[in-house]
Amino acid sequence: MEDVQSRKDIRGVEIQKVGIKDFEIPLIVQRKDDTDKVIYASATAGVTLPAHYKGTHMSRFVEVLNEYRTQKTLGTDLKGCVEAIVQRLDAKCGYLKFSFKYFIDKKSPVTGITAPMCYDCTFEGVIDNYGEEDEEYKFYLGVKVPVTTLCPCSKEISECGAHNQRAIVSVKITYPEYEHIWIEDLISQIEQCASSELYPLLKREDEKFVTEHAYNNPKFVEDVLRDVVILLRKNDIIDSFEVECESMESIHNHSAWAYQQEG
Repeated sequence: MEDVQSRKDIRGVEIQKVGIKDFEIPLIVQRKDDTDKVIYASATAGVTLPAHYKGTHMSRFVEVLNEYRTQKTLGTDLKGCVEAIVQRLDAKCGYLKFSFKYFIDKKSPVTGITAPMCYDCTFEGVIDNYGEEDEEYKFYLGVKVPVTTLCPCSKEISECGAHNQRAIVSVKITYPEYEHIWIEDLISQIEQCASSELYPLLKREDEKFVTEHAYNNPKFVEDVLRDVVILLRKNDIIDSFEVECESMESIHNHSAWAYQQEG
């Protein structure tokens, strides 16, 4: 049968990324507690397409991902999968992203009751100029951490109480493939930068503790962002990072927002 994708194209446009998106797949992830966990992941994969090719071979992406899904993944291990995609598609550059829910058991602060807490996470791997002297591989770890912020201004001007709300701290970091940062550690450190961390299960004693802790630790969205930036700057393993903090204000119909990129 004729391979239509390999026909010549005369429009002279090289495509930077072409492939598949939102491909649902089970993935085995190694956890800090030395256990393996099968998670549901949504994969996006792509390669560069030279100007003279009409199309890429979509089925080959699925073939590689299907072969790779049985391996135990530490995040930076994505390099082997991206290399396989680039080789199979005969491309110079490749991209792979896994988006997934990651559950961590958390204890309530006073009663110590344990329940699973869910975090949105991503693994991304990028290869440029495969097989060349200037070949480069980058790995990105992304986490979205829900926290509580309590407004310092509201506390200062009010005779009693202060408005507080949920905020989302989104962090994406890069580090060398021979290093490793655990998802659990990164999330825990980010949570310490907020007015209070969140818990999946709270009894009355826990709720009292969380409410008072946030009241005694008021923070603007700017405060949270700066504390996270300082945290990441101090980590010698991290090459570069992006931080975004969005506070869904409880007394406004809009969010407070801050962003920083370094490296």
